[in-house]
Amino acid sequence: MATITDVCKLAGVSKATVSRVLNGTAQVKESTRRAVFDAIDQLGYRPNSLARALANNSANSLGLVVSEFEGAYFGTLLKQAAQSAEQHGKQLIVTDGHDDPERERDAVHLLADRRCDAIVLYSRFMSESQLAELKAGLAVPLVVINRELPPALGPSVCFEQAGAARLMVEHLIGLGHRRIACITTPIQAPTGQARLEGYRAALGAHGIAVEPQLIEHGDSHLEGGYLACRRLLERGTGFSALFAFNDDMAVGALRALHEAGIRVPQQLSVAGFDNEPMSAFSLPPLTTVELPIQAMTRHAMQLALELAEGRPAPVPARFRGRLVPRESVAAPNTSD
Repeated sequence: MATITDVCKLAGVSKATVSRVLNGTAQVKESTRRAVFDAIDQLGYRPNSLARALANNSANSLGLVVSEFEGAYFGTLLKQAAQSAEQHGKQLIVTDGHDDPERERDAVHLLADRRCDAIVLYSRFMSESQLAELKAGLAVPLVVINRELPPALGPSVCFEQAGAARLMVEHLIGLGHRRIACITTPIQAPTGQARLEGYRAALGAHGIAVEPQLIEHGDSHLEGGYLACRRLLERGTGFSALFAFNDDMAVGALRALHEAGIRVPQQLSVAGFDNEPMSAFSLPPLTTVELPIQAMTRHAMQLALELAEGRPAPVPARFRGRLVPRESVAAPNTSD
């Protein structure tokens, strides 16, 4: 295996010169630069990235912590993050926090120890006090995605969860629905709380009472939506529309309704949230609210890059939902 000494001999330069060329830390004549890279190509030399990170206190990389790796939602996030990093000549180091604040904290510190220039954190459950403590112990910039945070906690990229949920419920009410059930995402998370707030606010704005028996809690997964819908049906409380707080649970609910012999949307309308790719291919295609996770991720990565370069911290960014009407929602059928 070739070493830096071999590169020096072939290029006819010192180790210091090779290091300057690799790290871009000083001006080097173009002829010298070409000689070094020609020698590297000829020898197949691969610099030790860890050693360079320790020497320069930077690995020319960005860190990303996600809640989990499962599903199209996080697949889209990871793809966009990788593209953004690559476009700026950065490596992307990714790990997951398993939806656990302590493991997310450990993951952030792991990335900081690897000399990442900045870190993007997607956290559902970490409290503001935990985030404040985490940031206080970091020497690198931290950008939080999917959470709206006070300015004192630094830059964040958030989505108007309550407003998007209200948008969907307003759409259902506008079609004539008055009894609208919902299946929440985990309610202990700020996202689930905000979407439930939007659901309640839309009902209240139209003088419709919130009925606890029409609210069922889910776990964000297909089976969770299926089981939650079955529980709603077993209660015997009538409703004409069902709003699941993500598309996975909406698709699970479609299966439960099919098994119960309930036609969608002829007898009952079903709506989701996120606009995942599968929502356009479910039977029937799912009415949903688009969460622009690709644009949010692109913006979060841009903020991380700016902070890594020492630019002033920008103001938090807020993204809004967009209604995507499809065939799973219709006006209530009063004849049934």
